[in-house]
Amino acid sequence: MQEYLMVILMGLGTVFFGLICLIALTYAMSAILRSVKKDEAPAAAASAAASAPVEAAIPNRQAMVAAIAAAIAEDMGTDINGLRILSIKKL
Repeated sequence: MQEYLMVILMGLGTVFFGLICLIALTYAMSAILRSVKKDEAPAAAASAAASAPVEAAIPNRQAMVAAIAAAIAEDMGTDINGLRILSIKKL
């Protein structure tokens, strides 16, 4: 009986220790990425503002819209005529 208890406690201890380490690593990476992002934010904003008005033309736009509408209709289980795509924006 004592052996089972020892195995259970070692297993729980290992799991919780691993979770605590994972949380600590997540916070550390978050802090590192926030500090890097602060340095790059002004440069990225300036380049994004300069390129925002000029959008690259999408070749075969109608075919792309038709493919997206067909995929959405298939996933929803509805007819493609019941869909209306208002806008498509590049992310």
